[in-house]
Amino acid sequence: MTTIRRFCCNDLLRFTSVNLDHLTETFNMSFYLTYLARWPDYFQVAEGPGKRIMGYIMGKVEGQGESWHGHVTAVTVAPEYRRQQLAKKLMNLLEEISDKIDKAYFVDLFVRASNTPAIKMYEKLGYIIYRRVLRYYSGEEDGLDMRKALSRDVENKSVIPLKRPVTPDELEYD
Repeated sequence: MTTIRRFCCNDLLRFTSVNLDHLTETFNMSFYLTYLARWPDYFQVAEGPGKRIMGYIMGKVEGQGESWHGHVTAVTVAPEYRRQQLAKKLMNLLEEISDKIDKAYFVDLFVRASNTPAIKMYEKLGYIIYRRVLRYYSGEEDGLDMRKALSRDVENKSVIPLKRPVTPDELEYD
């Protein structure tokens, strides 16, 4: 049985095996602690039998005006727990928090342009490719900014794709 709950400090000492995937970004401890302190609702873990960490999602809410949105910083599932719709459950939870609690207009995420399985999964969840970000990952690989409109964006303005790629310095950060 899988339990989805808030991530806690002790989980930082137990989730290394989930981060071993070469497509998963690994951050320093202070980065995770900042998310845990500032956006605890957006940092969730899926735990299996024996309290084994199966996967997690880490995100935040940011922006202003019609750019107010939920952001998926990382979502990853250990290889042995994939194909069980765990990432979908974690994504749905973050979307629900963004939509119902924080009243965001959309949820966005960045994914490596070469990560076809993840792109296909996000598309099945209703995300569209909003724009390409040139050399987003380590100044080498392009990233795709994918978005999904939430109920507050009744006209779906937030998901009208840009016609040209952008560079990382053109991105807006909070």
